[in-house]
Amino acid sequence: MGAPFFISRKLRFKGKVSVWATAISSFVMIVAVSISSGYRAEIRSAVADVCADATLHSEDGVLLDSCLLSELERIDGIASVTPVILEPGVIKSGEIMEGVAFKGVPSDDEPLTIRIPERLSRILGKGEGDRISAYFFAGKVKARNFTIREVYPSPVELDRNFLVYCPIGDLRRVLGMPQDMAGNVEIRLDGRYEGREAINEKAAEIGFATGLRCESGARQYASLFDWLQVIDINVAAILVLMALVAAFNMISGLLIMIMRSTATIGTLKAMGMDNSHIARTFLAVASRSTAAGLLAGNAAALLLLIVQDATHFLKLDPSFYFVSYVPVKLNFVAILATDLGAWAVIMLLMLLPSMLISRIDPAQSITGQLSTSPRQ
Repeated sequence: MGAPFFISRKLRFKGKVSVWATAISSFVMIVAVSISSGYRAEIRSAVADVCADATLHSEDGVLLDSCLLSELERIDGIASVTPVILEPGVIKSGEIMEGVAFKGVPSDDEPLTIRIPERLSRILGKGEGDRISAYFFAGKVKARNFTIREVYPSPVELDRNFLVYCPIGDLRRVLGMPQDMAGNVEIRLDGRYEGREAINEKAAEIGFATGLRCESGARQYASLFDWLQVIDINVAAILVLMALVAAFNMISGLLIMIMRSTATIGTLKAMGMDNSHIARTFLAVASRSTAAGLLAGNAAALLLLIVQDATHFLKLDPSFYFVSYVPVKLNFVAILATDLGAWAVIMLLMLLPSMLISRIDPAQSITGQLSTSPRQ
């Protein structure tokens, strides 16, 4: 262990307010990063539920032959391929009628069973096990009686259309569609494709490889991805601002410590220690205090985020924020990167007050200390 680090262990950082300011800044940064990640995950999941990351279309439906499926298997980055049928319809309960979008998906559920969103369940006054009438208008009006198998939560509301899930076979029979046909083929991408540009480029690649029209979910819901981009910009501004606030508070604490330790600095200079080693000593003290503040802020932020993730006690108005609660996602890589970035910025800026050490004259500091000390 070098002399600067040995001596730094004997010194105490006096700026407790600076440590608390660093903890608060760290708390805000971690919460902001986690909420941003949570929003991105929730919105992408909601978009994927409605239209997937990419959707293959054809005017007469998509033929699910071996050629198409093998071509999709060869494309890197595809996590799943799902044939679906989307068909508008009307659900009737008593005097209440609601327009919905039926989505037929591969399912092991019994025929003529549906899953409806919570909001539609409240409007209709129907729950699991209840029967409900549905009307389709493909060519001529066709009626079907469905049983509600499940009422699913809808924390993200992308639009006012209600999405009702049913077995794909039910819609094939309604539309007279053969078993090897689907209205669309929905494609979900793996975790490498989260940004709008990456999703759009992959969708274009899939369309070129299959010869079918491929629509990107990021393009269909471009306004949502624009909104996420604004959130990312705000989070970046918060990170920079909080890092600067913590840095300037630590700078003030270090300046106070240096001014109170002029006699110690003079003594170290008189003993032959140069300015760089003395500065390293005080920076080591400040570094430990910065780390303590970051750890305290991290602990408080993680506690809040874990509780929010488990209980969703912080609510939002989905008509403004698309989600009914504050979403969080604990991305530990992003949290670690935030901590390291904040620590680096703080330590870099604290090089400025450490330059004050070179201006301290050992003779004057020691003489001044002796002159002010009481006589025995």
